[in-house]
Amino acid sequence: KGGKISHVAPNILERQFEVDEPNKVWVTDFTYVRTYEGWLYLTIVLDLFSRQIIGWSMKNNPRADLVIDALLMAIWRRKPEGRVLIHSDQGIQYCSKIYTNKLKSRNMLISMTEENHCYENAQAERVNGILKTEYYLGLKFDNKCLARRSCKQAIYLYNSDRPHLSLNMKTPSMVHSNFKARSIKELN
Repeated sequence: KGGKISHVAPNILERQFEVDEPNKVWVTDFTYVRTYEGWLYLTIVLDLFSRQIIGWSMKNNPRADLVIDALLMAIWRRKPEGRVLIHSDQGIQYCSKIYTNKLKSRNMLISMTEENHCYENAQAERVNGILKTEYYLGLKFDNKCLARRSCKQAIYLYNSDRPHLSLNMKTPSMVHSNFKARSIKELN
């Protein structure tokens, strides 16, 4: 289920974190959430354009299906029309055959950090840090059910309420909505 290592992709993103429209570049990473019942693993998929979390998944183990489920949520929610570059670290889940085959079947362009270069996936790492510090996901939860509810609420609040300096103090949801409204206006 974890998948065999099949593919380490070159770093195509190369720290180019500024993107001019949605669904061009997504970054992904996973983190750990502690509970008294054991660990939970949270994966996020972030659209670099708006910094919005567009896909996420939580599981009891860090197998490849954890990252695939977050990817599928992002694809389902966004329905990208063009080719998306998806960037991750070289974690075993992201290098697994099952994950890389899923990306290839969706015509996604795969990019990965070079080994031991955490700054090359800084945007996804940063959002995980925000979730853990500003939304308290770094605390140890009484149980997994509470941790899951807290993660879902944190992601909602991050997207809808958390302004970013890099987004001119707008929230990820505002930036995405403004782009959609502008695009619709241009069509009319």
